[in-house]
Amino acid sequence: MPSLLLGLLFTWLTPVWLLSVGAALGAAVLAVGYVVLVLVSRRAADFVYTSIRDGILLPIFYLVAFLSVFAVLAIFVVPDIPYRTVFASIGRIGQVGMQTWEFTVPASSRDYALDFKLPLAELSRFGVETDQPITLDTNIVSGLGQRLTVKATPGRESTWQKPFVEEKSQVRPDPLTSWTATNITASPAKVTLRTLTDIEYPQVRVIPLVALALVALVLAYLALQLATPKMGAIALTTAKESMSQPLFHLALGLGAVGLVAFIFVPYNTFGEDIKMLKDSALIWIMVWGIIVAVWSAAVSVSEEVEGRTALTVLSKPVKRYQFILGKFLGVLGPVVVLFVLLGFLFIVTVSFKVVYDARETAKTEPPWQVCYLEMVQIVPGLVLAFFETVVLAAISVAISTRLPMLANLIVCSSIYVLGHLVPLIVNSAVGKFEIVRFFGQFIATVLPVLDHFNIQAAVAAGAAVPLDYLGMALLYCALYTAIALLLGLAMFEDRDLA
Repeated sequence: MPSLLLGLLFTWLTPVWLLSVGAALGAAVLAVGYVVLVLVSRRAADFVYTSIRDGILLPIFYLVAFLSVFAVLAIFVVPDIPYRTVFASIGRIGQVGMQTWEFTVPASSRDYALDFKLPLAELSRFGVETDQPITLDTNIVSGLGQRLTVKATPGRESTWQKPFVEEKSQVRPDPLTSWTATNITASPAKVTLRTLTDIEYPQVRVIPLVALALVALVLAYLALQLATPKMGAIALTTAKESMSQPLFHLALGLGAVGLVAFIFVPYNTFGEDIKMLKDSALIWIMVWGIIVAVWSAAVSVSEEVEGRTALTVLSKPVKRYQFILGKFLGVLGPVVVLFVLLGFLFIVTVSFKVVYDARETAKTEPPWQVCYLEMVQIVPGLVLAFFETVVLAAISVAISTRLPMLANLIVCSSIYVLGHLVPLIVNSAVGKFEIVRFFGQFIATVLPVLDHFNIQAAVAAGAAVPLDYLGMALLYCALYTAIALLLGLAMFEDRDLA
């Protein structure tokens, strides 16, 4: 057991530590901005402090504070990646990339030095093209402790690719590359060398991304409060009421318990348990998010309309569209908190599962880079699950303007099922019948095609999700959300609240 815990600390906590450093960096940027704001405008600083303290971001800030402490304490606990190298790699992000070098190697020359240097740890790939046969000697050390030699011939490109995880070598590599060429022919050789460099640990790119995401989340929240105070007040009140409900705490608690339990459930997949965990956990988080969103919309809109509370709000200088949009944003508040907290726990469980499965199946303990890769691959799945939750939240808000809570829950449940099943029915053998195809296409046109957000199988298999697919999914989510809210506003405009 001690060796297991020690191995886990050295492996699965390393990528988690990178996320923690990103959260700490984002918190530091926000702290510096707040100090500057205090010096410039005390009133604005008080507004920011009050908005954060009384808003929905407080649980996220508790998580960020915990991660910041962990980032500092774990510097000496996570030795698989030197912290000095981490910060040096961040500074080198803008200085790496593809470069092309051209040389002429004299005829009948041996060990002709090519006059260029590159950081050896950053060299990811190179390709050599030549018009004469040459031999290229480098100081790149292979896993067997031998220096790399490339024999290039005319007519084809000779390439070398840095392995995903380099094997340990007893030979200490030089800090910079050295290149010598041997040309035994009677003609000079024109050599074109294309090199691709990357930072020594490409995984540290997650640090500025996490920091940027945290800063963007806080700025978006504050911008909403400043740009639309009335709508922001409605949204804040709705979100705080939803987060105070037992259902939210139940969803958060059961969601966390389920994610941890998925680690130890034997799926009997012959070493592929990590795929089942990712698939199950994505659906688990999305279902709880949808439950919280639909329930919050039904409670906050339906009950206020039926109980004449909405009439009191609208008797003030508040427009009906501000009321609907404020309610929608307020419903999204607890959903965002739920996805951030459970999403982070999901990432941690995936990193742990990689090492846990290796120990359970008596395999060699994987390097921390494998844990990081498995973690990164689930992020698009979480994003698309959030998009689906946003669409159903908008539909629930629109329905709540006319129907009571129970009817709202039934309709949203039906839309969830049909949104996933209709494309399958249309494309199946049953869809060959004209009447089935017609109704299937009609429902697919009217209802949201939620199957667009269903990529759990691809995420579980480790397939890369293109950014353009995420962009199209975001556009579809935004368009259908806008249509649902406009329909809800149209139904709410002529409703007699008295």
